[in-house]
Amino acid sequence: MHFTSEQRLDDGVLEREFTLGEIPGTLWTPGSAAPAPLILMAHNNGLPKAQPRLVARARQTAAYGYAVAAIDAPGCGDRPRSAADEQTRAELRRAMRAGEPVDEIFESLVGPLVEKAVPEWRTTLDALLALPGVGGPVGYSGWTALGIRLAVAEPRIAAAGFFAGGYVPRAQREEARQVTVPLLFLLQWDDEGNPRQRALDLFDAFGSKEKTLHANPGGHTGTPWFEVEDGGRFFGRHLR
Repeated sequence: MHFTSEQRLDDGVLEREFTLGEIPGTLWTPGSAAPAPLILMAHNNGLPKAQPRLVARARQTAAYGYAVAAIDAPGCGDRPRSAADEQTRAELRRAMRAGEPVDEIFESLVGPLVEKAVPEWRTTLDALLALPGVGGPVGYSGWTALGIRLAVAEPRIAAAGFFAGGYVPRAQREEARQVTVPLLFLLQWDDEGNPRQRALDLFDAFGSKEKTLHANPGGHTGTPWFEVEDGGRFFGRHLR
């Protein structure tokens, strides 16, 4: 892991950009010297790690005393996209404008994104846990489809917070039954791009004995900021 830049924020959080082979990422660590529990933070459906809403959540979570990491997985953020992915995205935009069904297009786009991203997240996790100042346990926060696959494949993940917005492929909807870690599931009740019943069915499918659903009125990007605070309390119960 090679750090390419760093800045100390007003609240003492250290923000560092890094590369790990072809993987670009950002690591936020609190001002304290003691090893901090680690939270992996991913944006829905492969949006960039520099997306302002993700950065704001990461900085606040680090200020609560956690190490937080985000990466741009293959085909996400500034990383190159294949011609096939670009064609699929163009077809998705066309179908949405025309009011046509889009589930199968999402399936062909999001499914491969998840499969490519999980190995890179696991490689990043290996490198992060070898750093001074970063320790376990490990949590996950963000993109549901990726989080399901990662929680099933990666035994070091001890708790997860999922955002219900975004398409979840059929394979991950089946895998949800294998997710057994404590879970916080955030749902925007009026999310125009996420059928409410599908999200409720997914929550019901999770195999976790401890799972909590927080539903708030509003659209896709309207998750209240107090949910970040509640997320801090959730991870405090399971990562400390």
